[in-house]
Amino acid sequence: MGRTLADIASELGAILHGPGDVPVRGIASLSSAGPDQLSFLANSALRDRLAGCGAAAVLCRRDDVEECPVPALEVEDPYAAFARISHYFDPAPTPAPGVHPAAVVDPSVSVPDSVSVGPAAVIEAGVELGDSVVVMAGSVVGAGSRLGEGVTLHPNVTIYHGVALGPRTIIHAASVLGSDGFGYAPTRDGWLKVAQAGGLRIGADVEIGAGCTIDRGALEDTVIEDGVILDNQVHVGHNVFIGAHTAIAAKVGIAGSARIGRRCMFAGMAGVNSHIEICDDVQVLGMGMISASIHEPGAYGSALPAQERRLYQRNVARYRKLGELFRRVRKLESGAD
Repeated sequence: MGRTLADIASELGAILHGPGDVPVRGIASLSSAGPDQLSFLANSALRDRLAGCGAAAVLCRRDDVEECPVPALEVEDPYAAFARISHYFDPAPTPAPGVHPAAVVDPSVSVPDSVSVGPAAVIEAGVELGDSVVVMAGSVVGAGSRLGEGVTLHPNVTIYHGVALGPRTIIHAASVLGSDGFGYAPTRDGWLKVAQAGGLRIGADVEIGAGCTIDRGALEDTVIEDGVILDNQVHVGHNVFIGAHTAIAAKVGIAGSARIGRRCMFAGMAGVNSHIEICDDVQVLGMGMISASIHEPGAYGSALPAQERRLYQRNVARYRKLGELFRRVRKLESGAD
């Protein structure tokens, strides 16, 4: 449904520079936006890109308004404002309430009228469903799990038994929540599996990307607090604790019993060792390996960036000699004393 610039300004608390009756029917980038689409300028260093913009209006900061050749919506944070308004133009279909005839719902489950259960979905005994829950095609909700109000499970999500999801949490396709942790005792005859007796508790307003795996606890629960966001293909081991509003990018691996603070950020392919603690407000750079606890906020990294092949080979050869070089330097320093 289209809105006018005046409608959008009112919804965002923005200052409108230009006519209010211009209709807006979509969103687009600065370079491609047409006369009925809204765009944004988040970085004033890219102000020159406004010159050829043909959008209905641009969300921008006060300092950029004069350079905008089309109507402007002045806001403090253009990207956050764009994020809020983007949901009005989301093309994703809204599932209709009701239980599909091809779904399997245990008779013990009370299904509110506002809930949508898709074809081939399975909801096992003792599951609790809040209002406006959506369980899409092929998803499975294990026995005794609890889905809060407005939870959305995209197709082929698997929720094991005894998992709790807070209100408005979103789980994307093919993710697995509450699977057994990697707990085994070594014996002379091989590995002896440790029963994973804990659960998994996920807070409100969490979003988990496609293809993620989050293990249940071995004894205590695995816990993900409110507002955490996980990208695709993230693995969270058993007994892990992730603090509120932490963001984790694709292919990050977090080993069992790690404890991560609030408002942390992990770039792609970072790794976290088991049984360590990371304090609040830590940023881990791409491919960073955190092998010891971090007690001070800040940015941390460990992986080397790619180098030209011959330079890389020479540096690897030098790296192998570091031990010998260290001993020589220490011997020289000791002789100097």
